[in-house]
Amino acid sequence: MRASIEKTDAQQGHPSRWAVLWVMCGSLVLVVVSVSSLNVAIPPIQRALGASGSELQWIIASYALVFAGLLLPAGAIGDRFGRRGALLGGLTVFGIASVGGMLAGSSSQLIVWRGIMGAGAAFIMPATLSIVATVFGPSERPKAIAIWAGFAGAGGVIGLISSGLLLQSFWWGSVFAVNIPLVLLMLIAVVIVAPTSKDPESSPLDPVGGVLSIVGLVSLVYGIIEGPESGWEATQTVVAFVIAAASLTAFVTWELRATWPMLDPRYFTDRRFSLGAITITVAFFGIFGMFFVLTQFLQFVQGYNALEAGLRILPYGVVLLIVSPRAADLTERHGARIVTTTGMVIAAVGFGALALLEPASNYALIAAGLILAALGTGLLMPPATTALVAALPPAKAGVGSAMNDTTREVGGALGIAVVGALMSVGYRSALGNATNSLDPAAAEEATDSFGGLLSVSAALEPAAAQDLVRAGQSAFTNGMQLGMFTAAALLSIGAVLVASLHPSTQQN
Repeated sequence: MRASIEKTDAQQGHPSRWAVLWVMCGSLVLVVVSVSSLNVAIPPIQRALGASGSELQWIIASYALVFAGLLLPAGAIGDRFGRRGALLGGLTVFGIASVGGMLAGSSSQLIVWRGIMGAGAAFIMPATLSIVATVFGPSERPKAIAIWAGFAGAGGVIGLISSGLLLQSFWWGSVFAVNIPLVLLMLIAVVIVAPTSKDPESSPLDPVGGVLSIVGLVSLVYGIIEGPESGWEATQTVVAFVIAAASLTAFVTWELRATWPMLDPRYFTDRRFSLGAITITVAFFGIFGMFFVLTQFLQFVQGYNALEAGLRILPYGVVLLIVSPRAADLTERHGARIVTTTGMVIAAVGFGALALLEPASNYALIAAGLILAALGTGLLMPPATTALVAALPPAKAGVGSAMNDTTREVGGALGIAVVGALMSVGYRSALGNATNSLDPAAAEEATDSFGGLLSVSAALEPAAAQDLVRAGQSAFTNGMQLGMFTAAALLSIGAVLVASLHPSTQQN
C-alpha cells in the first residue's frame, strides 16, 4: 500500500522517493517535449495548414501564454487540495488537448488546443517539483531537484528528436498523437507510485490574488509576444503592458495585506530567492530562443530534415543530463554563488559561439556552442531551482514550484519573442533588395518569413530561385546572430549580478 506523505521520515524521506522521482520526471518531460517538438514541426505545419509567420508564432506562444498565467493559481490549488490530484487532473486535460491538436484542421484550431494543453501543463509542472521536494529529506533534496532540473532542460532535446523521428514517417499531427499513450502511462504510474501531499494547515485559497496574477501574467506574456509582430508602440501591445503593470502592482499590494497570501512578496527580499528567479528567467530566455532559431536554421538554411536537425541538437541534452545531477555536489562544495556564476559565464560563451554561425558553417561550431550552453545551464539551473523552492515553507511547496516554473515560462516567452523579433528584423534588413524584382504580394510573403520565401522561390526560374534562396539564407543567419548575441549579453549581465549580490555562503 502506498504510504502517505504525512508518514514520511523528515530526514530520510519517503520510502519510495526514487521511484516517485522518476515518475515525476516522466510527467515533466511530457510538458517540456510539447514545447520543443513544435519547433521541429514548424515547416510541415506551415505547409499543411498554410500558417502565416504570425500564426506560427501563436501556435507556439499560446501554450506559454496560458501556462504562465495559470501556474501560480495551479500551484496554490495543489497545495490546498492535494498535489497528486492536481497532477492527475493536469495530465487528463493535457491528454484530451493532445487529441484535439492531433485532429486540428486549421491554424486557429491548433492555437486553441495548444492553449488548453498549456492549462493542463500548468497543473502538471509545479506538482512534479513540489512532490519531489516533499518526498526527499534535506540531505538528498538538492540532488533530486538537480535531476529534475536536468530533465526539465533535456526534455527539450528529447522533443526535437522524437518529433523528428515521427515526422520522418507520419504527418505533423503525430507529434500530438504520441502524447496520448504516454499520458495514459503516466496516469497509471502516478496512481500507483505517487503519495498525496498538501498544506497540512489547509490554508484558504486566495481568489483575488489568483485572478490578479492570471490577468497580470497573461497580459505581460501577451505583450511580450505581440510586441515584435504588431510593434512595441502598437495600441494592443501598450494596453497589454499597462494592464500587466496595473494587475501585478495590485497583486503585490493585495498579497502584502492578505491574511492568507498565495505568494508573499516578502520572499523576494531573500536575495537567493530573487536571484534564483532572475537566473532561471535569463537562462530560459537563451534556451528557448536558441531552440526557436537553431532548429529553423538547421532545416531552412543548412537543408537538414526534422530528424537530422533534432539529432544535431542532441549534444545539448546529453551534456545537460550528465552535468545537472553533479551540480548539487559542486554547489555543496563551492557554494551556489560560484557554481551559478560559472554556469552563466559558460552559457554566455556557448550562445556567443552560436552567434558566429554562417550559412555554410561546419557542424563543429554548432556542437561546440551547444555543449558549452548545456554545460553552463546544467550548472546554473539546479542551485537556482533549489533556492526558489527552499525559500518557501514546505506547506507552500506548490506555489514555490510554480514560481520556479513561472520564471521559466516568462523567460521562455521573452526568448521566443525577443530573439524571434531580432531574427525578423535582421532577416528583413539583410534581405535588402533581393525581393525588388518580385510582385508586391510575393515580395511581402518572402519578407514575412523564410518559409514564405521558399514558397515564392518555387514559382521562379531556377537561377532566380537559387539567388533568392541564397539571399534568404544569408538574411536568416544575420537575424539569428542578433538573437544569439543578445542571449549571450543577458547571461553575462546575469553573471555579474549573481557574483556581486548573491550571499557569500555555501548553502543553497
